[in-house]
Amino acid sequence: MKQLFTLLLSFTAIGLLAQSPWTKKKNEAYLQLSFTTIPTYSELFGDPEYSTEREINDNTLQLYTEYGLSDKTTLLVNLPLKMVSSNDLVNSTATSFTTEDSSTALGNIQLGVKHNFINKKWLLTGQLNVEFNTGSYEELSGLRTGYDAITITPLIITGRGFNNWYIQAFTGVDIRTNDYSSAFKLGGEVGYKTLDWLWVAGFLDGVASFHNGELAQPIENIATGLYVNNQSYAAFGLKFIGEVNDKLGLNLGLGGAFGGRNVAKSPAISFGVFYKM
Repeated sequence: MKQLFTLLLSFTAIGLLAQSPWTKKKNEAYLQLSFTTIPTYSELFGDPEYSTEREINDNTLQLYTEYGLSDKTTLLVNLPLKMVSSNDLVNSTATSFTTEDSSTALGNIQLGVKHNFINKKWLLTGQLNVEFNTGSYEELSGLRTGYDAITITPLIITGRGFNNWYIQAFTGVDIRTNDYSSAFKLGGEVGYKTLDWLWVAGFLDGVASFHNGELAQPIENIATGLYVNNQSYAAFGLKFIGEVNDKLGLNLGLGGAFGGRNVAKSPAISFGVFYKM
């Protein structure tokens, strides 16, 4: 079960798309450095779909760690460095109101804590995340590296591990300040051990905006689709994790979406290396 937890943690840290009900043992730690890219995009999900003004690149380098405060309580920290850029005009004959630019800056730094309440055949865990308003915004290009808000996310997570596979699911809400809308979250995944050193998992992940915020965003920001208000999506994907040894491992995540609103119509790819202490 301890090995299964470590593997689930590795899956969880890929883009933070899923949440694990397993907690660390006291004084144990996990460290992961990952890179996530959304390849160049110019279309956004919507009803109807619409285009950005310029081609956008969105990359994230993030350091993620968990530390066991006790056998039932774990501290989480996520430090994202965003690398975003706006490039050529999608419609070269149109009049431009944004500039071509690039920005490398912090995203929304996240702190969290999770506590396991039930640990029998099925686990039940509560988690509380806080994302701070540490992103930046470039007025002329509309490039944003994080939500201009504090986000508080309470979650309920359940799951169960078997000999060669596991299942887990979560639900919760994103509560944002500064007139951003809040959102409902729901997701889950199933993983299977295909080889002694390799796990494969499939996941579903959804966010639905409550449309209860009245934020007036600059048109330049809307033209990039980066951290705009009322974002929703229904995502799916695969995750792979391989263990080099009992402490070191590598992972890969591939994600897409069935649909959404105000989010990039482009897949997400994540690569990570992790170390257990």
